[in-house]
Amino acid sequence: MEAFLVSTGIVALAEMGDKTQLLSLVLAARLRKPWPIVLGILVATVVNHALAGALGAWVTTVLGPDMLRRVLGASFLAMAAWMLIPDKLDEDEDAPGILARLGVFGTTVVVFFLAEMGDKTQIATVMLAARFHAWLAVVAGTTLGMMLANVPVVWLGERITRLVPLRVVHAVSAAVFAVFGLLAFWPDAARLAL
Repeated sequence: MEAFLVSTGIVALAEMGDKTQLLSLVLAARLRKPWPIVLGILVATVVNHALAGALGAWVTTVLGPDMLRRVLGASFLAMAAWMLIPDKLDEDEDAPGILARLGVFGTTVVVFFLAEMGDKTQIATVMLAARFHAWLAVVAGTTLGMMLANVPVVWLGERITRLVPLRVVHAVSAAVFAVFGLLAFWPDAARLAL
């Protein structure tokens, strides 16, 4: 349960102001069909995060416990720094062509899946799966976190993004990642805290 809850919280926070959240806003504004967009985001996230979680689980079989602890600690600290850099959405000029061929649902799945490749939340999923050794709980949690951050944007659009102070959300996310990073370097402290 801890892996699920931590994964949900971290990804929901990390997704605030992220390029995939901005993509959700753009899709909602352009396509104006929330249900296929939400379902497309869900499918793309489940597939993407399942692959990322599998990679995280695999990493634990290749690296010894000490090396894994160091890699995870450094990765969490790097993620904390990355959270403080705001994302920008690159406009895709071929989006109308993709929409004509795939429809709203298909376009959302493809565009969202590709946007999530190498994104903060995908990398966080790899790290969390390696950290908790709980692939299903992590993938379910990160997927829920993505949906919690993106579905309101699809339904409420720009109004919701104006209510959330993104600098504060990014700072809180960075602090959470930094704590996980520091705890990874001091396992005795991690056992006491977790």
